[in-house]
Amino acid sequence: MNTNNLRTGIALPGRWKVLIPAGAAAVLLLVSLVSCGQTIQPGNVGVKIRTLGPNAGVDKTPLPSGWHLNLPGERIAEFPVIQRTYTYTREQDERGPENEEVTFSDNNALPMTADVQLVMRIDPSKAPALYTRYRLTFDQLFEGPIRNDVRSSIAAETELVSVEYLYRGGRQQVIQKALARVNRKWEAQGVNISQLDWIGTIRYPQVILDSIQAKTKADADASAAQAQVAVAKAQADALIEQARGQAESNRLLAQSIASSPEVVQLRAIEKWDGKLPTTTGGAVPFIDISKR
Repeated sequence: MNTNNLRTGIALPGRWKVLIPAGAAAVLLLVSLVSCGQTIQPGNVGVKIRTLGPNAGVDKTPLPSGWHLNLPGERIAEFPVIQRTYTYTREQDERGPENEEVTFSDNNALPMTADVQLVMRIDPSKAPALYTRYRLTFDQLFEGPIRNDVRSSIAAETELVSVEYLYRGGRQQVIQKALARVNRKWEAQGVNISQLDWIGTIRYPQVILDSIQAKTKADADASAAQAQVAVAKAQADALIEQARGQAESNRLLAQSIASSPEVVQLRAIEKWDGKLPTTTGGAVPFIDISKR
């Protein structure tokens, strides 16, 4: 049989009908099917959603990575099943120019903002149930409910402490407590957030920064003054101890002289320069060297 003579008819509006080779029809059918398919990227899991037919709804069986056919009325939502890092920042990022920084306040209602990042993944077995509950794609879920819970968890923890506590190193304890809050809700639903961290520093109000820096300087000055007082006291104590030592030395010397007269004469001899008086009455005078 000569397959080149096989034709397939395609009806057009009116009385026209186009005949094309059967092989070309098969190619067109294949192209049509391919165009209706969707590839789930490695590291993702797919959720099949049907909007037509008796089985309309969310398929409870997750789809592995690879190519999958989408029939009319079907589409696939993808969720990440390997750990990935995502950010909420003030500056433009890969998701667009929107300002997504997190806002919060301390226990005195002082407002602050910060950029944060989180490492998260979806449990593939729970992806269909997650979509069924929220009817959101992963990007919509991440930018909506998850972001709101991250912000509210951070705010709930910062409202328990002062801005000074955050500024002086307490911010790491706060962010870890916020992570625990977020996970208590989302881990049971199949969203595991393994890390939540600040990106850079918290953006404090300038008046708070000025106040903290002034207090820090005052504390430093007070510490320096206390150090100077301590040095002066130490020097004074040293002089007192030196005087006490000299007094004790003199006392012991006087006691020694009183008990041993020979010591007086010995001291006088030690002080004599060996010269006799230049004027005498003829005889060699007696020189009392003990008075020199």
